[in-house]
Amino acid sequence: MRSVYMDNASTTFPKPETVARAVTEYMTGSGANISRGSYRTAYETEEAVYETRVLLAELFGQRECGNVAFTKNVTESLNAALKGLLRPGDHVITSSMEHNAVMRPLRQMERYGVSFTRCPCTARGELETEKLEECLRPETRAVVMTHASNVCGTVIPFEEVGAFCRRHGLLFIADCAQTAGVLPLDMEAMGIDVLCFTGHKGLLGPQGTGGLILREDLAGEMEPLIAGGTGSVSHTEEIPAFMPDRMEAGTLNLPGIMGLRAGLLWLKQTGTGRILAHERELAEAFLDGARLLERDGLAQAVGLPGGDGRTGVVSLRILRGDPAEWARRLDEDCGIMTRVGLHCAPAAHRTLGTWPEGTVRFSFGWWNTPEETEYALKALEEIGHGI
Repeated sequence: MRSVYMDNASTTFPKPETVARAVTEYMTGSGANISRGSYRTAYETEEAVYETRVLLAELFGQRECGNVAFTKNVTESLNAALKGLLRPGDHVITSSMEHNAVMRPLRQMERYGVSFTRCPCTARGELETEKLEECLRPETRAVVMTHASNVCGTVIPFEEVGAFCRRHGLLFIADCAQTAGVLPLDMEAMGIDVLCFTGHKGLLGPQGTGGLILREDLAGEMEPLIAGGTGSVSHTEEIPAFMPDRMEAGTLNLPGIMGLRAGLLWLKQTGTGRILAHERELAEAFLDGARLLERDGLAQAVGLPGGDGRTGVVSLRILRGDPAEWARRLDEDCGIMTRVGLHCAPAAHRTLGTWPEGTVRFSFGWWNTPEETEYALKALEEIGHGI
């Protein structure tokens, strides 16, 4: 049976061959830590990590690569940003399409006096930007939002959100889990103060990599989530005041960062524009085919009707039978790997009208083909008519 991977919104697969090679070469040829060893391989590792920071800063429109701090994933990055910048009494604006990587920290912080308001989104996942003003309070400190839904792929207009934040003197914390490496992201042009990213999705790196990029002057007011050794200013027990050391206590995932660097170099050579165009083309073809499924009363695509304004993520509301059964049949009978359920985003499913049953999600990547898309549509039709 053939194998078709369509779960790229969870993690991209396959990775470029250079990614695995970079991890292996580091593990077998160096293995040295940074900021701790005074020998050649430690310096070489430091140079590779520095280059990774430079590549990330360039990709996201940040002038100073020292403001790039590595974390394990975007969830840790968002926790670091929210818990490091918000204080009791602060109010936050978010959206009704958020992942639990945003909502669970906010719920946790409610117990300590931080409040939030959800700006509503339409049933297609579009942010109702005209209602942002209604969400403002005198104590509003920040806006935190996803750049694109992990459920339906709808993109939030960050230029408008950033302009709103600038008008009102608010911090803009961006969850770019689904868009880093796929959509254009420019911190300065979009008014982003903290950009949170993961390395294992659009950036094509290994799991266990991610980071956050701070606006130039924010490091001093951001309380680190984790404190410990950094290999710098070791004469003091106080946390360093400078980036990236202030946010990078302990030993970094250096094998992962080596793989992330290779992914970033591959992206730079291939071009993010080409990747986005390819993924949207596949999404459009899938959406066209899904209209036939809806006509037959089998399944219905949620979100925007075409490729514009979305990533390569398409979720299907199952109209006949159990979504979990459809996903099982896709895997066991057809070798098609998808994700089913609520996708760690219950608020998004309530907004889209797919609560509580959830959806079957297809997320297309660079290595998916039009032929695989057609194969998936035929498989869905056969499963639907067989239930």
